[in-house]
Amino acid sequence: MTETERQQQLDTAELVAETAGPAPVTGELPPNNPVHADGETRSQWLDVWRQFRSHTGAMVALVLFLGVILFVTIGPLIWTIDPTYVDIRARNSGFTAAHPLGTDQLGRDLLARLMSGGRVSIAVGLTAMTLAITLGSFIGVMSGYFRRLDAPLMRMTELFLALPLLPLLLLMVTLFREPLSQTFGPAMGIFLLIVTAIGATSWMQSARIVRGEVLGLKEREFILAAKSIGTPPRRMILRHILPNVLSPIMVAATLGIATAIITESALSFLGLGFPPDFPTWGRLLFDAVDQMVLYPWRVILPGLFISLTVLCVNYIGDGLRDAMDPRIRGR
Repeated sequence: MTETERQQQLDTAELVAETAGPAPVTGELPPNNPVHADGETRSQWLDVWRQFRSHTGAMVALVLFLGVILFVTIGPLIWTIDPTYVDIRARNSGFTAAHPLGTDQLGRDLLARLMSGGRVSIAVGLTAMTLAITLGSFIGVMSGYFRRLDAPLMRMTELFLALPLLPLLLLMVTLFREPLSQTFGPAMGIFLLIVTAIGATSWMQSARIVRGEVLGLKEREFILAAKSIGTPPRRMILRHILPNVLSPIMVAATLGIATAIITESALSFLGLGFPPDFPTWGRLLFDAVDQMVLYPWRVILPGLFISLTVLCVNYIGDGLRDAMDPRIRGR
C-alpha cells in the first residue's frame, strides 16, 4: 500500500466518524468533584465525628461532661448564694429547701461551693493541660525533626520522668507559695503556682508521643518531596508536621485534663492548694474529712464530681483515640 492510499483510508475513516456523531454513553460520567461522589460532603473531621458518635461510652461521657460544665458555669447564675457566705445559725444543716445539699461546719452552702469549686478545678485542669501539651508538643517536634537536638531533649525528658512528681510538686508549692501570694494575691498566686507546677511536670508523655509520630512522618513521601524543593524547616513543621500530629496531641490533651484535675485535688486535699475561702473540689474534701462520719455526704459529693469528671474525660479520650486512628475509622 502506497502512502497516498494510506492517507485516503485515514481521511475516509475520519469522515465516517464525523457523520456518525458522538459515541453513545455507556455509563454515568464521573463526578466533577470526587469529594461529592457519595452525594454528601466528605471530610476528615466529619469522618472522625461519625466514628466518635458510634462509640457509645464516649457519647455518654460527652453528655455527662457537658452537664458538669453547665452545672459549674450556668448554675451560679441560677443559684446565687455566695459560696463564701458564713451563716453560723445554719451550720451543719441537712438537706433543706434553703440549702438543698446542706451546709458545712461554718454554715456555707454546699451547693454553691460545689459549683464554685468545680469551676476552679476544671479551669486548673484546662489551663495546666494547655501548658503541658504546648511544652510537650514543642519538645517532641524539635526532638523528632532535628537530629542534633534529639539526644539532649530526650535525656532531659527522661530526667523529668525519673523525678518523683508528688514530692517535687510539694517542694514547688512550699517554696513559691508565699512569694506568689504576695505578688499576685492569695487566689491568683496559688492558681498560677498550681497550674505552672502541674504543667511543668506533665509534659513528658506528650513529648514522647509527638516525637514518635514525627520520626515516622519524616520518612513519608510528601515530606521528602517538600524537602527536595527546598522547603525551610519552619514552614515544614508548621505546614506539614504539626497538622499530621494533631490527632495524638488532642488525645493526650483530653487525658491530661483528668490528670491535672486529680493532681490539683490531691494538693488541695493535703492542704497545700487554694486557701480555705477559695473552694475547689479537693478543698471541699479536705474540709469534710474531720466530720465525715457524722456528715458523709460532704465527702461523697465532691468525690463523686471528681470521679465523674475524670471518668468522662477518660472515655472521651478513648473515643477520640479510636475515631482518629485511620486503621479502624469507618469500621
